[in-house]
Amino acid sequence: MKVHFKWGIATYSGTRDEMTFESYREHHICIGRKWFIPTPNLQTAKIPAVAKNLRVVWKTANQAYKDDYTTYATRNKKQNYRLDEFPPTAFVLFVHAMYAWFDTDPTHIDLTAITVADIVTRDADVRTVTRSIEAGFLFLVHPDADLTSDIQ
Repeated sequence: MKVHFKWGIATYSGTRDEMTFESYREHHICIGRKWFIPTPNLQTAKIPAVAKNLRVVWKTANQAYKDDYTTYATRNKKQNYRLDEFPPTAFVLFVHAMYAWFDTDPTHIDLTAITVADIVTRDADVRTVTRSIEAGFLFLVHPDADLTSDIQ
């Protein structure tokens, strides 16, 4: 739900009084939802390990590769989202592409242990943004031919 605060507070990010708040659109919109603890199971146990590893992969990736994702995120926002929608960030798009690549071969790809070297060795489609778009992991944007920086 969209949240409005009193006393000159525009937005808030965090958890308070059993509600979780998140700030969007450069602190112009605040969204709130009920806070809950997920039920523990195998999937919820694996999610933090995958997130931690993908953060390491992102940090060790080539800066030009990350810049391509930032460029892609900007184009994606303008071409594939309405003004009232919340477009994903560069890192979120990277994670989305990695999960889409994982879905192509879940028995041989382990996102909890994948490294930049593994991605290069496998010549994975997530090596560049353009290849991720061509593989269908990301939405099509125009132009996309300049997003060819390699992950290493």
